[in-house]
Amino acid sequence: MASVPGKLVCVTGAGGFVASWLVKLLLEKGYSVRGTVRNPDDPKNSHLRELEGAEERLILCRADLNDYQSLQEAINGCDGVFHTASPVTDDPEEMVEPAVNGARNVIRAAAEAKVSRVVLTSSIGAIYMDPNRDPDKVVDETCWSDLEFCKNTKNWYCYGKAVAEQAAWDTAEEFGVDLVVINPVLVLGPLLQRTVNASVLHILKYLTGSAKTYANSIQAYVHVKDVALAHILLFEAPAASGRHLCAESVLHRSEVVEILAKFFPEYPIPSKCSDEKNPRKKAYKFSNQKLKELGLEFTPVKQCLYDTVKSLEEKGHLPIPTQNANPIAIGL
Repeated sequence: MASVPGKLVCVTGAGGFVASWLVKLLLEKGYSVRGTVRNPDDPKNSHLRELEGAEERLILCRADLNDYQSLQEAINGCDGVFHTASPVTDDPEEMVEPAVNGARNVIRAAAEAKVSRVVLTSSIGAIYMDPNRDPDKVVDETCWSDLEFCKNTKNWYCYGKAVAEQAAWDTAEEFGVDLVVINPVLVLGPLLQRTVNASVLHILKYLTGSAKTYANSIQAYVHVKDVALAHILLFEAPAASGRHLCAESVLHRSEVVEILAKFFPEYPIPSKCSDEKNPRKKAYKFSNQKLKELGLEFTPVKQCLYDTVKSLEEKGHLPIPTQNANPIAIGL
């Protein structure tokens, strides 16, 4: 990576899974970073202070999505903002209002600080949830989730991400802010933080024996490092504009457990589907062309899954087996 000394950027929600990787890569590139967290003294943020370059170029600021002044203080003087902070919950009161208010407050504060660009972390949840979409249609940046469908199915996470992204676009237009958006799918890969986040828990349950079967469902996956790199590409590429779907592969859950069982046969990975009556769900087609055109090279999903499990072992969330998978033997 080329070095960019002297540039100061703000990363909201800096202690999160993706944001921690983003802070790491920004520091490696020579950026100075202001990371917002709820409590800078909380031990759960200590992994950020241990990153290379953190002592010299990372400041952790106390901020809250609903507190405009706290965000304003963190963003003032910055060249750019990465707004990754968002609740991850299906509780409508905890999800929707903070997500929308946070997006509006960050864009307003960015406008006041005259930052060059804001990169917003949205989600596939703002794109994919539409029961009326033709199954043969390619899912891309032109797609939006159906808000009524999200409400009717009580999928408040996807509803919150969609309305927060829309609020960001509206506020950016109102205040003349250069906004670009990334829409990642389910993010996997090595943990920098000490706790297991929701997306990695999706894999952990298949390794601990807590999940006896796998669902008849599909999911798109992407490596956490690729998502962090994509954020930086979107900030640095002058031609980047609009939304960017960040996905590497769509797998049926049976394919996920097959890959895990091949790599890590020592774990009690389920081999039975919970739904043997209905036809197997089909993967949807998607386009990640916009990010590829900017130069992003996606990590294969097999590597994603392998890296996730190795990290869970190293962080103590899984017992390290006596015989570890040999990455050469399993074709990585």
